[in-house]
Amino acid sequence: MTVVTDPARVAVAAPHTAALDAAADAVASGGNAIDAALAAAAALAVVYPHQCGLGGDLVALVRRPGLGVTAVLSAGAAPAGIDVAALAREERMPRQGAQTVTVPGVVAGWQAIHALGGRLGLESPLRRASELAADGFPVSAGLARAISVREEEIRADEGMTGVFTDAAGVLAAEGDLVVQPALAATLAELAADPGAMYRGRIPASISARLRELGGAHTEADFAAHEAELVEPVTSTEGGVRWWVAPPPTQGVVLLGILPEALGTDTAELVEAVHRAALVRQEKLGDPRGGTIDVDAMLDPRDRANAGSLPRAGRALGDTVAVTAAGADGTVVTLIQSVYQLFGSGILDPGTGVVLHNRGSAFSTDPVHPGHVGPGLRPPHTLLPVIAETDDLVLGLGCQGGSAQPWILAQIARELLDPSADPTTTLGRPRFVIGARDLGHEVMTLVAEPGVPEAEAAAHALGLPVATTDGLVDEAGHVQAVRLHADGRLDSASDPRADGRAVVFDAPRALPQPDPPRTEGTP
Repeated sequence: MTVVTDPARVAVAAPHTAALDAAADAVASGGNAIDAALAAAAALAVVYPHQCGLGGDLVALVRRPGLGVTAVLSAGAAPAGIDVAALAREERMPRQGAQTVTVPGVVAGWQAIHALGGRLGLESPLRRASELAADGFPVSAGLARAISVREEEIRADEGMTGVFTDAAGVLAAEGDLVVQPALAATLAELAADPGAMYRGRIPASISARLRELGGAHTEADFAAHEAELVEPVTSTEGGVRWWVAPPPTQGVVLLGILPEALGTDTAELVEAVHRAALVRQEKLGDPRGGTIDVDAMLDPRDRANAGSLPRAGRALGDTVAVTAAGADGTVVTLIQSVYQLFGSGILDPGTGVVLHNRGSAFSTDPVHPGHVGPGLRPPHTLLPVIAETDDLVLGLGCQGGSAQPWILAQIARELLDPSADPTTTLGRPRFVIGARDLGHEVMTLVAEPGVPEAEAAAHALGLPVATTDGLVDEAGHVQAVRLHADGRLDSASDPRADGRAVVFDAPRALPQPDPPRTEGTP
């Protein structure tokens, strides 16, 4: 793709305005799309604690001009001492608690992304995030909803109560100021040395707290974690080249339904989504634990396996996506997550870190591809996507738990049209299909108002249908950036979130006047 434009321009989309403010600072300081994405991600770790933070995981794709696309997997593993035999006696993993915490990978992921071409380093965005945590920020509408939904878990944990209630025990509400001094100190420590997340005071505090609560975590488990740079899985469909991250995350599931996603028949897409959801439940897992049947997920047609992977609770607000594109050809789509709202329900008071519950997605069945085990990673929902045509490069990511493939499938075709307005596209009603992850005991189509074809298709398949009153979090918070062949940049942020999308122009050094001439100067 030939790009002809000012290479200093950067487009960013993120689900909270504080993330865009941080990205603006990075671009103003001479940063590129990688720096802007990382600055936004660090800010989100403070202002969106219900969806992401230092205690979560990260999966990303980075496209570099002339160097192709690299996948960054920083998904943490179960501790070496996890009691697999005890868990095997249970029908499914606990929904929350210390046993659901795997080693947090997000900080190592930031380091790996920066090494792919960031200009500014991590010190500045982490110090800025530390100041944001220390000074406090007003509770957004999305965070307020999460606090209300998870009131019981917040009140049950000492660390959570200390941050999200006031001295009288009243829950923080929209507009209230939330201050996080322990998290501020941790971020300041990481600004000086990001490696401190995996050795020293921080992992010592977190692992000790988890052991108090029944976990098996040690400092050695943290020290063993490393982010991986791997080849993405690629596909060409409909004249479009696609890149997704490989298992243990579910990118291949989206690739499996691309023929229907790029078509115009809603009924065919609903049927494909239903089949793919069943195959994903049976086949997705960690390649470290055994062979994963990627081909089955890439081609889910004619399969009707119900699967055996237990899902724990509702995956509401599980993730944040940040997308960024530079006019130089760089595209970043970064997803970081504490999985379900407030993750494990544990906030370590010594570090201020909210710990994810990604381990709740493990299967307790020892023969399942997603089985729990020492050093294994659970099946992941995180699904960054990059797509490219002759006309544009598209970077996509979304919140939405297990429904992320279905969410992205409904918007990709329109976003690949250079004339389409991405903001309008993201505002259209959508459907998702799921079971326990959407709060239903059986596979159900959840529809926002305005998708009657999808509802009719579900009824024809014998699927229950639940229609919402309006746009809902379950239908995803999509963030999109596009780099057009003529060099234009545009971006859009989902109206279901609290964010926005901006195209920034980096400051330019003004031409300096010639020095004054003096008599005798040639």
